[in-house]
Amino acid sequence: MTEEFAPPKYIKIVQTLRRRMADGTYPPGSLLPSETRLTKEFGVSRPTVVRALETLKLRGEIEREHGRGSFAKAASPTGGSETVRPGRTTLDHIEADSDISLGVVGERAAPMQVARLLGLAEGSPALLRQYASRDGGQLTGLVSVWAPPDLGRLAGLADAKPLTVPIRRLLQANANLRLGYATERLSARHPTPDECSVLDLDQKGCVLGVIASIHGTTGRVLLVVETAMPGELVDLEETYPL
Repeated sequence: MTEEFAPPKYIKIVQTLRRRMADGTYPPGSLLPSETRLTKEFGVSRPTVVRALETLKLRGEIEREHGRGSFAKAASPTGGSETVRPGRTTLDHIEADSDISLGVVGERAAPMQVARLLGLAEGSPALLRQYASRDGGQLTGLVSVWAPPDLGRLAGLADAKPLTVPIRRLLQANANLRLGYATERLSARHPTPDECSVLDLDQKGCVLGVIASIHGTTGRVLLVVETAMPGELVDLEETYPL
């Protein structure tokens, strides 16, 4: 390859780190070499290394924490991209800064599908954190975050007040857990009685139900996030190559 057509230096770093994460040199959750070490290894400037790491971060392949470094993330087993990502939205937004009505916070019997995803016996208690979201005063969805009781309490999800930091940060700071990927399943269905009551819906209406299993870097399901959105408010659109 001639100098004229050589890829930018930061791309070489991206490709090398990506290859090392794929072959297990840097397994999910492991700490990547520091910026100083990468600067010396590749013989480049610090801004070049930072650009490479930011590229990997933006593509969801690593996670960067101020003062701690960069960490490898688990790749999604499907490698696909979903148009609707309410699971990730729930993990990253701040309840106290949002227009929500916090409802149930406490242990409840986990529904069969939730219990199965969390690895619990059917009917076992799980910590439920549930709230209704609004946009301009209009109810837009009912969100239910389920966690194993011990993990939920450790992370701080049992707080009866709106959270002042995102759930993702609570898991990292309080439980020392990093998130790897989410698997979301969408279904169009009739609302449950609870959804009708909270969202003021007709039982013959339609909601878009999304259930997201939130996996850690080891692949273990840490949380399950259920979201129900009134069907008339949902409009899905995606552009993809042919």
